[in-house]
Amino acid sequence: MGDKINTAIEYYLIKQKEILELVNNSFSLSIEDIIRCGEELSVLESKITALEVAKEN
Repeated sequence: MGDKINTAIEYYLIKQKEILELVNNSFSLSIEDIIRCGEELSVLESKITALEVAKEN
């Protein structure tokens, strides 16, 4: 089970990095795009936190 959790955490961290790079490297994002990216980051953060808690238990 630990391997699956680690794999999921790695996947979500990669997705998080991709979104951050998109926002930081784009000069033409609309406000709606930035808000959408922020919402996606929030969901990813929640999933990462939950998986890290599950990994500790």
